[in-house]
Amino acid sequence: MIDDVVRRLYEEPPDGFVATRAAAVGEARAAGDRETAKRLAALKKPTVAAWVVNLLVRKRPDLIGELVELSGALRAAQRELQGDQLRELSQQRRAFVSALVTAARKLAVAAGAGAAKLPMGEVEATLTAALADPEIAEQVQTGRLIRAAAYAGFGEVPRPRLRLITGGEDEVDDDEPDAPVPIRGAEGREETEPEEATREAAAREARERAARERRRREAERRRRELQRELSAAEAGERRADDQLTRAESAERDAETLVDDLEAELAELERRRTEAVAEVGRRKLARRTAEREAAAARRRVGDVQAALDDLD
Repeated sequence: MIDDVVRRLYEEPPDGFVATRAAAVGEARAAGDRETAKRLAALKKPTVAAWVVNLLVRKRPDLIGELVELSGALRAAQRELQGDQLRELSQQRRAFVSALVTAARKLAVAAGAGAAKLPMGEVEATLTAALADPEIAEQVQTGRLIRAAAYAGFGEVPRPRLRLITGGEDEVDDDEPDAPVPIRGAEGREETEPEEATREAAAREARERAARERRRREAERRRRELQRELSAAEAGERRADDQLTRAESAERDAETLVDDLEAELAELERRRTEAVAEVGRRKLARRTAEREAAAARRRVGDVQAALDDLD
């Protein structure tokens, strides 16, 4: 039962998630299955992008299987540094992700979502991340994502540092500055490049290194800021979900109280109706007794008068 409910929750558009979950929790509680009710109440509402990916996973598992296979091939090519194969697979990745996004959009529209409001950029980022990261791919395959994923490090493996073989035993690192080139003057004397050019090249290299370091530090600072924001947002989401759960529980308790009071009110109304009817019956009996008493008194008077006449 719970698997069917979970499947329905993550296939239906998110705007109906809370109501469907509350109904399922209520049914489980009514059936006395508190464990199932607790598990259902803990399910998180997905974002629209996550819902679209979940819909694709559940409706087109064949495409997700191909995504996982291509993901493994890409990672193998990256590990083995197969440049041509890596470029070919990267092209396949882009084309395949585009096809997945198109299929996901069609499924979402068929499920009742407005095409103009679908965050397909987040869907594409999630599918691309699944190709790059096996953990993300595993999460995607569950069909129960609650938010979109991203993978900032995706891409071809950086080229290794190359060395140039000069024909002898020495190797020159092409990332190092070139050594001064000897030149011969008019007199046949060997001269070197001007020291000023060497200093300028060294200064330029230092500036570039400093710029790269600034960018690295800035990226790291930004990453830490975003991580803090993400942690705060996730904490806020948990608090909001907890508050929602408590509010839903309080609402159900209030509805139960209203039902109980209405039942009590109905019982009191029934008893009042019966009491009113009983009062009517008692009044009728009293009037009958009054008439009978009056008749008896008249009879007594008549008999007494008859006796008086005989005397």
